[in-house]
Amino acid sequence: MTFTFKTSSLFLFSIIFISSCSSPPTNRYQIRNDRAPDTEIDVSHIPDAVPKTEPRSQYGNPASYKVRGKTYHVNQDSKGYSQRGVASWYGQKFHGHRTSSGETYDMYSMSAAHTTLPLPTYARVTHLQNGRSVIVKINDRGPFHDDRLIDLSYAAAKKLGITANGTGIVEVTAIDPDSYQAQPIAVAQSTPVQNNDTQLQYGLYLQAGAFVSRSNAEQLRSKLQTIYNERKITASYYPDNQVYRVRIGPLASVEEADKLANDINHKGLAKPHIVVD
Repeated sequence: MTFTFKTSSLFLFSIIFISSCSSPPTNRYQIRNDRAPDTEIDVSHIPDAVPKTEPRSQYGNPASYKVRGKTYHVNQDSKGYSQRGVASWYGQKFHGHRTSSGETYDMYSMSAAHTTLPLPTYARVTHLQNGRSVIVKINDRGPFHDDRLIDLSYAAAKKLGITANGTGIVEVTAIDPDSYQAQPIAVAQSTPVQNNDTQLQYGLYLQAGAFVSRSNAEQLRSKLQTIYNERKITASYYPDNQVYRVRIGPLASVEEADKLANDINHKGLAKPHIVVD
């Protein structure tokens, strides 16, 4: 592949700055395993990120990049993006180090990492298990752990109430800064940390495969059902995509889904991934 010197340099810098909390330990970090801050903090006084129009970051926005053998394609823009999935978080190990965009990671700021959204992107993240929501600035790449949609800063994860479990079921919706209207300060700061135990409606599943052929989908469903006979396994047709999807669930937790996915993968039956409807 041929690049001009300028393009090649930017591409190399973009790859160098691609990082996440799931990356293996390197000499770049003084802490081997990630962890929360040594001192408990009150995140209720940390304000949400404020969406504003910014140019695309000079770094972290290649058309595509590869991590651990998997290729990711960066979206041209974030308009209309809304996705449900599993959120994780990263903290002290990465604190003070460069993010993929070139900014310094601050675990006490309201920021996040995403594999494909352009940097920067502002997004509202809603924890579907308790109804809390925050606004973050996505300025980093990650998480590169399968079945994780977004990596939140420690402060953002703490405000959403997911630091204790390590993960949470969330909905990520991109915000258009040009049309964004901020709430009054008192509401904006109290909403994410209110004692809200409302669980929004969602379903957590493992998708074991997607097929154009109904017989192929049914064959996999039958094979899985024989082994996991206590599970509900379906092969349903989705007309929007014109495919049959084999799904297991609903499941009770991310931990249960991870364990089951690893077992299925280990048996060589399929390579399932988590989906949230």
